[in-house]
Amino acid sequence: MVRPPGPWAHREISANGIRLHVAECGEGPLVVLLHGFPEFWWSWRHQLTALADHGYRTVAVDLRGYGESDKPPRGYDLWTLAGDVAGLIRALGEPRAHVVGHDWGGLIGWTLTALHPRLVRSLAVLAAPHPLAVRSALLHDPRGQLVASSYAVGFQLPRWPERSLRAHDGARIETIMRDWAGPGWIDSDDFAAAVEHNRRAIQLPGVAYGAMEYYRWAFRSQVRIEGRRFAAAVARPPEVSVLQIHGADDPCLLVRTAEASRRWAGPDHRLEVLPGVGHFPHQENPLVVDQLLAAFLKSGSAGPTA
Repeated sequence: MVRPPGPWAHREISANGIRLHVAECGEGPLVVLLHGFPEFWWSWRHQLTALADHGYRTVAVDLRGYGESDKPPRGYDLWTLAGDVAGLIRALGEPRAHVVGHDWGGLIGWTLTALHPRLVRSLAVLAAPHPLAVRSALLHDPRGQLVASSYAVGFQLPRWPERSLRAHDGARIETIMRDWAGPGWIDSDDFAAAVEHNRRAIQLPGVAYGAMEYYRWAFRSQVRIEGRRFAAAVARPPEVSVLQIHGADDPCLLVRTAEASRRWAGPDHRLEVLPGVGHFPHQENPLVVDQLLAAFLKSGSAGPTA
């Protein structure tokens, strides 16, 4: 169900006390691809092969709680999720990796770069402002980012969100993706395939629960000491190159929130805003995203001093 055929190999990797499923393609410097909600590793199908063709060992992982990775009852905080990716990089036998993340995968990438800087060669994030930029925007942009994030309020309820995501063979997944995507992708065969795969994946036992726990931790942490500790920990600017790719029509995470990430993005930072693109740049406009990533990875290949 979550292993569509293609020019990639599937593996199970033990990292940070859990088993993570990955799809791997190519040889060369390691690139780790981290997906977002409501997806799984397959959302990187275009980049897996494109970056492999550019000479990279490209690994797309099912994050904790998704796809064929383990789905424990706890551990859906950004501290632990970053630890999962740190353990994955080490388990793959590499001292460092280029990290590319979308949505929640991007938030994990920012966190990993702050907490485990020696493991990150460069960071690229798609539709993923810095966690502190999101936090600040929710407080100071109530008519903008707070309204755009209102969908997450419903995810705080117990049990009901999980049932709604699985109901009618995952029909709500199509609604979410259609609402969040740019208009140019919605009527394509590629969009239909993405919806079909994600509808199937959300129905795997435990996936809907894990996906909602990401949002529940994010909400709860804002009113706990843990949230203040996390904010202090990720405030450290990256020492590596950072590329942000953002859709101009992203209705979930606004362009101005992405722009506010500059404060925490370090000295070598670039933001690319793609016109006509919504919340899924790597799927909506894969050719442009592949080109941007390939050029960025090449320019940031030196990385920090280990």
